[in-house]
Amino acid sequence: MEREARHPHPHDSACVDAARERVLSLDDSAEVASLFRLLGDPTRARVASALGAVDELCVGDIALAIGANENAVSYALGRLRTARLVRARARRAGRIIYYRLADERLRRLVELARP
Repeated sequence: MEREARHPHPHDSACVDAARERVLSLDDSAEVASLFRLLGDPTRARVASALGAVDELCVGDIALAIGANENAVSYALGRLRTARLVRARARRAGRIIYYRLADERLRRLVELARP
């Protein structure tokens, strides 16, 4: 706490302590920053939004829902799957694979960020 002793202006030690208790760890902050970087791409953000609106969609249906081509959707899904934010459902219809959000927090985050 030597650093606090040399702090150049008055501070509220109770608030500092409360913030210190709740601040993200370095590992958690890296994970949060990574999530925001992933959602920083408009196609990935729209894919997450579309999947958040329903239980599951296939690549073609996502493409129709967001007005993008299937290649762009597939690439976005690949990045989201690598980050474990999206997963393929066990259900398949022939070659068609259905996707869903892997974590409810992503649905809530996209909704909170909606203008």
